[in-house]
Amino acid sequence: MAMGVESSVVRSEVLDHDRVRWGPIIAGLFVALSSQLVLSALGAAIGLNVLSSSGAPRSNANEVGTGVAIWAAVSLLISLYLGGLTVGRGSLPLSRGAAILNGIVLWATTLALGSWLLSGGVSGIFGAVANNAGEIAQTVQQAGTDIGQAAQQATQTAAPPSANQVRNIASAGATTGWSFVFGSLLGLAASIFGTLSGNKKRVVRSQVIDNRPYS
Repeated sequence: MAMGVESSVVRSEVLDHDRVRWGPIIAGLFVALSSQLVLSALGAAIGLNVLSSSGAPRSNANEVGTGVAIWAAVSLLISLYLGGLTVGRGSLPLSRGAAILNGIVLWATTLALGSWLLSGGVSGIFGAVANNAGEIAQTVQQAGTDIGQAAQQATQTAAPPSANQVRNIASAGATTGWSFVFGSLLGLAASIFGTLSGNKKRVVRSQVIDNRPYS
């Protein structure tokens, strides 16, 4: 009677799934927007409190305004990081590339939703994303309107606008545009970093198949 040799086979399977996880992205979106709302309100409250208790409120108004603006930018980065962290922790394990992709989608969704809310008249409620987008569009549009009006007045009165006026208008629009681009890229980095920080390791399932001795 022949007796077989007992052997074991280990089979590993990597559990794959969709690369874009919309459920966690939507959750991260609400976390980012809510965090931005609370942090912006906190910064505004502190700034106004400092200004109200100041002995020279008009002299300190510029400093307080600068501090509030800086805090708004910092709170935007914190909010996008928390949103990305929510995406990473709420998703099934993602590869590094998939985690980066989900962070990008979160950032883009936040920016798009903020712009849509702004166009619907909900300006300033959901933080710097919507505000900055509106300021950019308004500044660029206003710059073009001012230049057009200046040119029209120059044609009518035969007195062209000064070079300094044109430079100042163009410089203001360019500065606002570059600030928005730089802030958006920082927000993108914060969203990606948060998603990578919250991402879990991929699940590898091992199954041992035993072949019992046979006769």
